Amino acid sequence: MVQKTPNPIDVHVGNRVRMRRMLVGLSQEKLGDSLKLTFQQVQKYEKGSNRISASRLYQIAQVLGVPVQFFFDDVPADRAQTAPGFSEPPEQPLMMDFLNSSEGLQLNKSFANIRSAAVRRRVVDLVKAIAGAEDEAARHSDNTPINS
Repeated sequence: MVQKTPNPIDVHVGNRVRMRRMLVGLSQEKLGDSLKLTFQQVQKYEKGSNRISASRLYQIAQVLGVPVQFFFDDVPADRAQTAPGFSEPPEQPLMMDFLNSSEGLQLNKSFANIRSAAVRRRVVDLVKAIAGAEDEAARHSDNTPINS
């Protein structure tokens, strides 16, 4: 039996539903209750394995407090123009993978709750410094001499 892969646009829309649902603090079960669906159906929508109809997408947008267009924002051009064939499906950009992860959503939500712009800038500087230190350590972990 041939397994059908989800359409990349359906996957993108599902990821955006999941991201928004988590940002507003709704569980799959609560969203499902609002839509008169099971949490399993919400789960299938979020994975892109079940396509969301226009009327259902409108309902989801109403519950999550966003315009329908929100779910199509940031659709990569290569996803919008995929054609059937023998090529591998395009990979989701790493940034969207991170933003859709539990850690990414928690970090984004917490960061947005910081009221002070100066503190937000310091947090960004701190994260950049940590990332730079890790990059530097990784470059020198292969026992090559450090030329300063």
